Formats: sequence, structure tokens, C-alpha cells
Amino acid sequence: MALKPLSSLPKTPLTIKRALLSVSDKSKLIELATALDKAGVELISTGGTAKAIAEAGIEVTDASEVTGFPECLDGRVKTLHPHIHGGILARTSHAPDNDELDKLGIEPIELVVVNLYPFKETILKPDITPAEATEFIDIGGPTMIRAAAKNFAHVCILSSPNQYDAFIQEVESGEGISFKTRKKLAKDAFAHTADYDSAISNYFDSIVDDEPSTQFNISLPLSQELRYGENPHQKAAVYGNQQDAIDCFHGKQLSYNNYLDVDAALNIISDFKTGKPACAIIKHTIPCGVGIGESLNEAYERAFSTDTVSPFGGIVVVNQELDVETAQSIDKIFTEIIIAPSFSEEAKELLIQKKNRRLIRIKETSNAGSGTTFRSIFGGLLKQDSDTEPFDESEFKVVTSRKPSEAEMQDLLFSWKVVRHVKSNAIVYAKDGRTLGIGSGQTSRVDSSEIAVAKAKKEGLPLEGSAIASDAFFPFSDGVEAAAEAGVTAVIQPGGSIRDEEVIAKANEHDMTMIFTGKRHFKH
Repeated sequence: MALKPLSSLPKTPLTIKRALLSVSDKSKLIELATALDKAGVELISTGGTAKAIAEAGIEVTDASEVTGFPECLDGRVKTLHPHIHGGILARTSHAPDNDELDKLGIEPIELVVVNLYPFKETILKPDITPAEATEFIDIGGPTMIRAAAKNFAHVCILSSPNQYDAFIQEVESGEGISFKTRKKLAKDAFAHTADYDSAISNYFDSIVDDEPSTQFNISLPLSQELRYGENPHQKAAVYGNQQDAIDCFHGKQLSYNNYLDVDAALNIISDFKTGKPACAIIKHTIPCGVGIGESLNEAYERAFSTDTVSPFGGIVVVNQELDVETAQSIDKIFTEIIIAPSFSEEAKELLIQKKNRRLIRIKETSNAGSGTTFRSIFGGLLKQDSDTEPFDESEFKVVTSRKPSEAEMQDLLFSWKVVRHVKSNAIVYAKDGRTLGIGSGQTSRVDSSEIAVAKAKKEGLPLEGSAIASDAFFPFSDGVEAAAEAGVTAVIQPGGSIRDEEVIAKANEHDMTMIFTGKRHFKH
């Protein structure tokens, strides 16, 4: 049968005579029920929702009185009945449907107010079991939501308390609920159930120890529309719950490129959550300097000294409260975004004086540095575990004749933390808790090393006695040879090249110490 066009649906305002309310989140429930009651709407409800409405002194009919059947199976079955779903799905502008309703003794329901069991929130609880989680999979709720949304020409669906205020205004206008409103609410309802089903599907994907799911689902709420994407001619929006991770409390709305940079900043600083004060400076998602120190200001100065040109217009992120001394140092040049777990009052007072600067507080709930990453490609997307697992020093292997000194080991560990946040091919020179030179994004590892050396020379930073980290193995011994000539005494790399023995021999020839980590950190 051919589908009728949308234009064939009745578009007259909807007068609500009967409403079914069954909600898990009871926010604003009484306000809505009161408005409906004043408008002469008959209220039907279930369980705790009916109890809450009745306790507010509002007349309500229990759903079991409509179905003629009591709730059963510990409340698992409440509304799955023809007297409910027939009333929701009836096309009241269609005479045969009305005749059938009369024959069966079913009355239409023009409004459905349903929100679902908190499945997403439940599975975030520690030690939640599959048995406990599955009890929060709603069955009747999504069925009612989808039924009402499908029949939006004749029924209105409210699936979130956020919709109640605007809806109450339309009810109180006395002019009925517009077709435009019903259509918009139906769209929101289908998005809500799709998101709910995606969460359930992905949860089962996580608890079934098997091959990847044959169908991957992702559903995220619109966070905000952006002015444009990477360039002004590209439309863009950001989805998800970024407000759970950061609080941008000063400055303009974050741009598309800002979000990418903030993501990179949160990921690198997550490797320095504990320990000494740390600072990273990001430009175009790549660290151009990282430092640790006895004070936060010292950490910033060390990070900045790696490259004193690139930080202009960049991102600064620190691992502890930003004090006024560090804020004064940062304020010497234009920095677009400053990110910290907190800001002292003096630092905040200084930094908010510039309107075109964004200040961001990292929230304790931030999940940066964990989870899954996605990248869009032709025909779909790529999915992988994030490369954020802390490294295990016990897995490291010293492969040269000489073992690293304690100071060299600290330099190696520091540079290894930094290198996995640098675009491949990635090379990081470091010494005494600071980066000296960073080479990234080159088609040749030797080119990256040469760039890192050139940057160090440009800033007058000597490389003698420094450590070098490489995100992947050195395919030839020339990379180690070049590092030795620059003054490097310690090397950390994954290993795994067919020429490893040749590379090790070259390191021994120059009395260098070398560690194989056994783990690669490509970042394409």
C-alpha cells in the first residue's frame, strides 16, 4: 500500500481530553498534572506516578481500572493492553477506527507523558551486575512512546520534563496543541527511544565477551550548534555531554577547533594527574612543550621554553589549581584557552580581564584519557580502544649493555608519557622534566628528529645528556646515530624492527642506554 504524504495528515490543533502519565523522572510532574486538570483533562496513571498525582490532591484514574486487569509480575506488566494502546494508536480522524473503538469500548488517549527507567545511570554504578542492569530495561515505556509518536497526527507525546513548560503554555492558551508542536515532540520521542536502545545494545556489547557487534549504535544528544566547523564555510555542531567534563566559565563559545584542542589537552594532562606540578602547551592538537617542576610556574616556564613561538594563540593546561604567579607568566602572551582543575581568585581576576580568552575548569567527573575513540571514514567509522592505558615499567626491557642512571630513567619515563600524544612520526627530546624538542607529523622518523633538533637549537636548548622517545621502532640505525650526534645518551622506543640488533649495536657503540617498551603509540 502506498504511503500517504505528510500533507494528508490532519493538521488542526489537538484538543486533549484524556492523558496517560507514567514517568520515572517525576520532575515537574505535579505542575503538568495541575495544568491538565485545570484544563479538564482526564488523567490516567500507573504506580508511583499515580500515587504522586493523587497525593497532590489531583483526581487520577489508575491504569488498571482502564484495562480491567491488575499490574502483575512485580509491575513488569502495567500498560501492555489494547485498552491502552488502542486508545493511543487510534486515528480519530479516520471513521473506521472510531467505529472499532466504539465496538471494543476503547476511549482515545490524546496525550502520553512517559520517560524511561534510568538505564544509563544504572550501568554507571560500580559493581552493577547484568541481572540488576536488565531490570532497568523499560518495556512498556518505549512501547507507549513509539505508539504515541507514530500517531502524532492525533496524539501528543511528552518524553522529557524539559518539554513541560512550553507544553503547559499551549494548553493554557486554550487553542489546542499545534500540529507543528506534535511533529517536533514526535521527532524528539523517536530520538529518545533510539538513544535508549543504543545504550542497551552497547551495554550488552560490553558484557558479551565475543567478536565485535554486527551493528554498532551511537546516540548522543545535541550539545550545541557551532558557528562553523574547521573553516567558516563548513556547518558544525557538537554532540554529547561535554558539560560533564569541563566548565567553560569565561569567554566566547568554544569553536570546532577549540573542542579538538581541548580534547588533546585533557588527554595529555591526564597522564600527569599525580606527582609534581605539570603543564602542557597545545597548538593544533599537538603539544609544543611539556614541563614539570617544583612549582606550577616553573612547570609552565619549562614547557614554554621548548618553543617560544608556537604557544601564541595556543592552549595551556595544568594539573593543579592555577595560581596568580603562573597566571601572570601565561598572560605575557596571547593564550586562547587556559585549562585547570581550579583557579585561585587572584588568577581568575587577572585572566578574565581579556574577553577573547576562554577559561576552562576541569571537572572531577571528566573521563578524559579513557574509553573508546571513533573516526569517520568513507562509508562509516573506525572504532578502537583509546590509547590511554598507563604504562607498566615492569614490562620495559633494557636491551643495551649500559643500564640507565636514575636521572636518565626519569627522563625516559617523562618523554614516553609525552610521545604518545604527538602525531606520528613522533620524536620527543627531554631532560630534567622538560621537553627540549618535539618533532611530529612527518613522513619520515628522521625528518621528525631533525625538526626536534632544529627547534631545540633555535631556542638555545642543549641536547647533551638528554633522552629521546620514539612512538614506533627505529627502522634503521641511522636514527640512533643522529640522536647520538645530537648529544642523546638514553633512548626509549617500542622495538620490534627486523633490524633491532643493528639498532642496539649502534646504541652500544655510542655508550647509550636503550629501553624497549614492547608497545607502540602511533597517533595518526
